[in-house]
Formats: sequence, C-alpha cells, structure tokens
Amino acid sequence: MEHAVKCVGLKKTFTKKKSVTALDQITFSIEQREIFGIVGPNGSGKSTLIRILSTLLIPDEGSAYIFGYDVVRDYAKIRPLINRVSVDAAFFKGISAWENLRYAARLYGLGSREAKERALVILRQLGFSEKRFHEPLEDLSRGMQQKVAIARAFFTSPMLLLLDEPTTGLDPRSKQEVQKYIRTSMSHNGLTILLSTHDMHETEMLCDRVAIIIDGRFAVAGRPQELLHQYNKPNLEEVFLEVTGKAWLEVEDES
Repeated sequence: MEHAVKCVGLKKTFTKKKSVTALDQITFSIEQREIFGIVGPNGSGKSTLIRILSTLLIPDEGSAYIFGYDVVRDYAKIRPLINRVSVDAAFFKGISAWENLRYAARLYGLGSREAKERALVILRQLGFSEKRFHEPLEDLSRGMQQKVAIARAFFTSPMLLLLDEPTTGLDPRSKQEVQKYIRTSMSHNGLTILLSTHDMHETEMLCDRVAIIIDGRFAVAGRPQELLHQYNKPNLEEVFLEVTGKAWLEVEDES
C-alpha cells in the first residue's frame, strides 16, 4: 500500500536576521488511515513541516510525497487531496460562519445545500450552537472559530488532514469535543491525520504513533505505549524529559 506521507532528508533553513535551521534531515513515513503525532515545543519545526506538506513551503533539501505525489512538482494534484487546520485559522471575520464555509465549499466544487448539510452535522458534533451559525466570525469566541475551521477542513472530505495545534487555546470542554470528533471521523471515514501539537496528553489519546521533535530533528519516534515501555515512564512528558534531559517548561521558555 502506498504511504500517505513519505519524507526523506527534509531540510529547511530561514535566514531573515540570522540563519535558523527549522528542519534538519527529517525522514519518516505515515501509513494510510493512521494518526501520526508530532510533539515538540514552540519553534521546534512542527509548523514548518506542516507547511511543506501543505505545498505552501518548498524545502531546501530532501523530498516529500503525499500519496506518491511530490509536494513540489505535483502540488496541483495534492491540494484536492488534503486540508489543513492551523492554530491561527484564516477567515473573513466580518461575515458569518456559514458564509465562510460556503466560500470554501465553492473552492472544492461542493453545492451550497450539500455543504450546509455537511457543515451543520459536523458543527453539532463539535458542540457548536446552530443559533450562532449566521453570526459574524468576529463575534464568536476563539473556541467557536476553531470549530468552524475544523468543520471547514472535514466537510471537504480530504484523504489527508494536517492539523497544526488544532486545540491550542481551547477550553477543556471544547478541546475534548474536538479530540472526540477527530478520532470518530478518522475511524469512520478512513482519513489519514498528521497532528502537530505540544499537548502530550492529547497525543497519547489520539495518535497511533508519535515523534518528539527538538530543534528540527526527530529525537525519538514510535507508538506511545512502546515509548512508555522503552523508557519505563508513566506518560510522554516524562519520556520527553528522559530523551532531551530538559524539563518541558524549560524548553518552552527557550523557544
């Protein structure tokens, strides 16, 4: 079976004020219908990797493939197969949730009626009040806006979903609703998901495999339970401490 994602020797360096290596020889693959998590502090390279796989950024070295298509040469073939949710989802804030979703539906060739039906089903499962569906995005809370972003990604029926810190800043209830929907949708629809996060508990709950990324490199990767057993630790945060020799908050402060 073709890998959903395959990356070989990915490297990306930014040189705005000083040279910063965001990704340094990243090699990994994701099987179809798998949830693969990438965990690391801010500035560790998670979002850069997501942007490359989204065809929004070109790597300096190495190759990346989505269902066998090269992310640089075949970007036009890849984009209909994927969707992305980022921590700072872009919207037209002055118009309603529905108007934003209808605009996205047109880009993917979905009819207005079908798009509305799909969107409402997803938003109900996410705990989004239907009464707020026609209110401007700027009047909605951060959590409600993020639920709209998730609905926008899922209702286009992608084969690969790239989630870049989708629950950051959400209240505990909203976070649980989003996590439950991700897992349910993945199992029912056969999605492949790449989840980038710095929430270790979320990773243990959702992911089939996980990689800990530090300074643009994968420090360790494997199934959560395998990593816990390998390092004889009760949770992934303790694994992180063992692997890096640093406390999680210390690394966050350095980013």
